[in-house]
Amino acid sequence: MEKPEHSSPPAKPKTGVQFVSIDADQAGQRIDNFLLARLKGAPKSLIYRILRKGEVRVNKGRIKPPYKLQAGDEVRIPPIRLPEKPGHTPSLSSLDVIAENILYEDKRVLVLNKPSGFAVHGGSGLSYGVIEALRALYPDAPYLELVHRLDRDTSGCLLIAKKRSMLRFLHEQLREHRLHKHYTTLVKGLWQGGKQTVTAPLCKNTLRSGERVVRVDQSGKAAVSHFRPRATSELASLMEVDLETGRTHQIRVHAAYSGHPIAGDEKYGDADFNQTMRGYGLRRLFLHAGKIAFRLTPEAEKMTVIEAPLEPSLQNTLKQLDLI
Repeated sequence: MEKPEHSSPPAKPKTGVQFVSIDADQAGQRIDNFLLARLKGAPKSLIYRILRKGEVRVNKGRIKPPYKLQAGDEVRIPPIRLPEKPGHTPSLSSLDVIAENILYEDKRVLVLNKPSGFAVHGGSGLSYGVIEALRALYPDAPYLELVHRLDRDTSGCLLIAKKRSMLRFLHEQLREHRLHKHYTTLVKGLWQGGKQTVTAPLCKNTLRSGERVVRVDQSGKAAVSHFRPRATSELASLMEVDLETGRTHQIRVHAAYSGHPIAGDEKYGDADFNQTMRGYGLRRLFLHAGKIAFRLTPEAEKMTVIEAPLEPSLQNTLKQLDLI
């Protein structure tokens, strides 16, 4: 698989008039969502202003934001100046890291071994994330969207759709539990009792600082995690985790709830245990999405399985603990 060539993304000048013919893959989405995806960086206020003023036309006629595009529509997009954000573009070193960690790619999907420390998208004080870096690497790609998310500190398989129809198909697999995500994690203490399923419901809360915290709460959303020990010791246990649901911080909260918080977890973990693990070379959250399995087409008999190896530093920690 060839890695994409890249250079410093150019500044965004004022665009000219664009005429876009809608194909079957783009059909069905609202015009406002289409424009937000097409005009990267444009604020929503600008999108709705040009729609309200009739500057956007579909088949030469005015339309409203809820209008759903149809195959064969011709969309006129007026000239606009997209806001420039100095310093808000991924650095070349970040682009290199992303490009080097692409595990699989075809015309429909891309699977990245997301490094720990990379947010999946800009926001929460970050100017860019993985999806912005990929769009910089693939400036001519008409469509790149996250299928699911990983926490900033979690590494491993991250699935990106390169077509809107593929995004819909993969989301369907997620809803029907036919897209499988398998995680590897290191938790505190000796895990006993073999495979266990944690079903504690989860509720998201936001503190005054803006920090998001998830708690077990009977009024929360259903969450199901299956934990299976791979190797155990009195100090720590290496676990495999399969998810039936994909709630925010689900594995981290369920692990802590079970009495075995994840090593290196600064939010839900055990500070003394984390300090001990630093003595074994651990400098990050030990949570890795090691494998993802999905179907590329509705007709596919076999699932496509992509695996992401543990980074050397995590393997070194496990060796020091005699868990591998």
